[in-house]
Amino acid sequence: MDDAVSISEAKAQLSKLVARVERGEVVVLRRGRKAVAKIVPFESPERSPRRVFGALRGQIWMADDFDELGPEWDESV
Repeated sequence: MDDAVSISEAKAQLSKLVARVERGEVVVLRRGRKAVAKIVPFESPERSPRRVFGALRGQIWMADDFDELGPEWDESV
């Protein structure tokens, strides 16, 4: 924890600390001698491949009467 930074020092040099984090470093913040937080590089989530309209054409089947209610629903409707 030799590289830990006090909170007051972090306030005074925030832009320098952010630059360190952008280079991949992890910065530990301490209050007194106790480590209380760390600043870590942000990891963007992986982007999923773009969906292509019509890519599943011919692979999905739907019954002609999919939206018709069966006889068990006649009394309740």
